[in-house]
Amino acid sequence: MKNLDRRKFLKKTSLSAAAVSLLPAGLQAYGERPFQSRYMGDFAAPKLEHVRAAFIGVGARGGTHLKFLASLENTEVVAICDLYEDLVKQKVGWVRDVAGKKRHKNIAEYFGDENQWKKMLDEVKPDVVFIATNWMNHAPMAIEAMEKGAHAFVEVPLAVTLSEMWDIVDTSERTQKHCMMMENVNYGRDELMFLNMCRQGAIGEILHGEAAYIHELRGQMEEQKRGTGSWRTYHYAKRNGNLYPTHGLGPVAQYMNLGRTDDNFGSLVSFSTPAVGRIAYAKKKYPADHKWNQLDYLGGDLNTSIIKTHLGKTVMVQWDETSPRPYSRLNLIQGTQGTLAGFPTRVALEGGVEGVTKDHHSWVEGDKLAVLYEKYDHPLYKRLNETTKGSGHGGMDGIMMYRIVECLQKGLPLDQNVYEGCFWSAVAPLSERSVASGGAPQPFPDFTRGNWNSTKPLAIVS
Repeated sequence: MKNLDRRKFLKKTSLSAAAVSLLPAGLQAYGERPFQSRYMGDFAAPKLEHVRAAFIGVGARGGTHLKFLASLENTEVVAICDLYEDLVKQKVGWVRDVAGKKRHKNIAEYFGDENQWKKMLDEVKPDVVFIATNWMNHAPMAIEAMEKGAHAFVEVPLAVTLSEMWDIVDTSERTQKHCMMMENVNYGRDELMFLNMCRQGAIGEILHGEAAYIHELRGQMEEQKRGTGSWRTYHYAKRNGNLYPTHGLGPVAQYMNLGRTDDNFGSLVSFSTPAVGRIAYAKKKYPADHKWNQLDYLGGDLNTSIIKTHLGKTVMVQWDETSPRPYSRLNLIQGTQGTLAGFPTRVALEGGVEGVTKDHHSWVEGDKLAVLYEKYDHPLYKRLNETTKGSGHGGMDGIMMYRIVECLQKGLPLDQNVYEGCFWSAVAPLSERSVASGGAPQPFPDFTRGNWNSTKPLAIVS
């Protein structure tokens, strides 16, 4: 401690420790990475030339992933697990219809009680596990899968609480297993093109982004015994914040290189509107004594959160699954030389786009976008578009699954690392805290423990 007054040092560090101890659980500074653990930012696992995959939850999302993976070469579906026997039997039939019996000939079936997935992990020992269950199960299942020696691929969000996110990070680093949140929207055509344009500097230095999940889903309340609405409705009733941020935020965060080299998440403020839409809908659609009319809906109809990055850049993130309005993810990214925006897709560049617009006061949109697709379509989209047609969500689901398998088989880093899944998912619990405190800023935990600036930007892979 050369040139440092010991008394001042002890006073300063004692006050810092006291301040940290007062932070809410999940925001406290985590110590040095344990010796036996390794940072996973650019982690590439040993090659898996033959990918043995198990699936937990094969309803709408899980079934889509299962069907497409089964069609890929050098993959084998070794187990399917779900609460419901009919879903398991149906999906076993799907797999064999898609790829025949030779490659997927010994599919273990698990169904019934809620712990069958643990039995599956013990008995089958898959290389990878795909998890598409209700949100509360994502973290426990991913952690257990990694502990049992499998890479974990999890539907959004990666976890519900900050403590769970830290547990996922620590387990991934200790076991040296991937844990990727499957944010499929990052693989949409426009999102990939915008990423390519940002990497090529087409809009200059990036300053601001706008992301959203505006998707009226009140109809899911009809799913009362099984299906998404049977459990998701309770989240609307008990939580007030931005509960589903990643579809909009994931692509924008990658445009901005957040959590990789350039910049990182700093803090968040969040505000919700009053909660009136779900209450009115339940009263209109169901009898007074129906279970949906016995809930106190706490979640505001629309939430707006603002993220400030370490460099002072901003991202607006909105969420609304209640209001009667058209679907939108906003998908806007603004730079010093232009703006890219979605819903509808449109582009404005300083000086205009040659042959289309003369300046930035006019959007390039509609049929006129063809010139930009020709110039900036992502090479990954051009390579895989035909292969993945019909795979779900305009082909983005298939491109995502193809890339997961490709990276595993070739021993490459994944396109989304475990820390990005945590940063993007963390918006939900942080927004809840900010709303509850009248919009007070909430700092993001640094899940990388200071290593984010050593992580390479996501490359434009061909």
